[in-house]
Amino acid sequence: MHDRYFARHGDENHRVDHYDLTLDYRIGPNRLDGVARLTLVAVEPLSLLRLDLGAFRVSQVLVDGERVPYTHRENKLTLSAGRPLEPGEAVVAEVRYSGSPRPVRSHWGDLGWEELTDGVIVASQPIGAPSWFPCNDRPGNKASYRISVTAASAYQVIANGRLVSKSRAASGTTWVYEQDEPMATYLASVQIGRYQRAELPGTVPQSLAFPGRLAAQVKHDFGRQEHMLAVFAERFGPYPFDAYNVVVVDDELEIPIEAQGMSIFGRNHVDGRRRSERLVAHELAHQWFGNSLTLADWRDIWLHEGFSAYAEWVWSEASGDEPAGEHARRWHRRLASLPQDLVLADPGPENIFDDRVYKRGALALHALRGTLGDAAFFAMVREWTAAKRYGVVTTREFIGHAQRYAHRPLDTFFWTWLYDARLPYLP
Repeated sequence: MHDRYFARHGDENHRVDHYDLTLDYRIGPNRLDGVARLTLVAVEPLSLLRLDLGAFRVSQVLVDGERVPYTHRENKLTLSAGRPLEPGEAVVAEVRYSGSPRPVRSHWGDLGWEELTDGVIVASQPIGAPSWFPCNDRPGNKASYRISVTAASAYQVIANGRLVSKSRAASGTTWVYEQDEPMATYLASVQIGRYQRAELPGTVPQSLAFPGRLAAQVKHDFGRQEHMLAVFAERFGPYPFDAYNVVVVDDELEIPIEAQGMSIFGRNHVDGRRRSERLVAHELAHQWFGNSLTLADWRDIWLHEGFSAYAEWVWSEASGDEPAGEHARRWHRRLASLPQDLVLADPGPENIFDDRVYKRGALALHALRGTLGDAAFFAMVREWTAAKRYGVVTTREFIGHAQRYAHRPLDTFFWTWLYDARLPYLP
């Protein structure tokens, strides 16, 4: 499926099954030298491969070890496949590139690789991945990754997956991570900073990276994450990845950011009083809804944000704070006072991060919980995350899945909540 909202990104004629990225980054001059090896598989007969890549200088492109002609303009790298490919045939493309990474400008601000005051943050949702590596930038094309980053030895480098090696040389320290579970391009991430590290207890390995002076506040504010993770595992199914990393950058961020197996917060989200704990819950929930289960098309973003917003209410309830029903009633009143012009299951590209997508999505799920009953609702959610684990999801699939747990047709329910702009009554 091609994404209707960002049609200039991605190519549905092929898919990438694996990215092998070798990056050398110099923080002061903001200089990135990269070698990307992509395992590409033809979906349709083709002789050209099109990738998304920002304003770098491309010095060489190889396919299966042989130089091939290419063009690179308007953030599209088009290269010869070397020979006509039939569906199912695979090649390995190697792209050598260099330059100063610049984030992708968008309606929501800068996306992708961005300089911090002292380090780097990568926050690519939804179309920022080409700011740092050549890719098939569509969320439905999930792949495995190897990410190697060399940076000055004074800095910690954190990327998706398992740290498989770390080696120091005169030129800096090289960190190599491997992400085996399929991952969307927008969730690929590298964080570079002068961080201290700490481990959290729990059955799932959890680490914190943070500026040293914030150690006490960070450890307190994330101190209930172990309990939170246990609550979500019981409600939503087992945590889908091997570990979970939290990075607190030494800059202020408008909102936290999720990546696969990782969440990134600003220093402004840490105060030693847990006043941002709902955001801790929200970003953790994205590991299930967004990272393990990833939308095929950005119009279905409520399947990410609605579930993660609802997880805030689930945590509130489980931790002895307000029950989910109180949150639902309060937010229903607020949404009723706002313009009734947003269709939850197709909000339009400029509205994918509108707060109404988050809160109306959470309300739709709470209404569905009320319709099915607690036991059936959470059984439905656990089966949803199990059946679609590491996969790609659509609203239509979710509707069909939920219907199996209901004793009556849910057509009208889903129409009013997902496809009618008017806010329905809350049961």
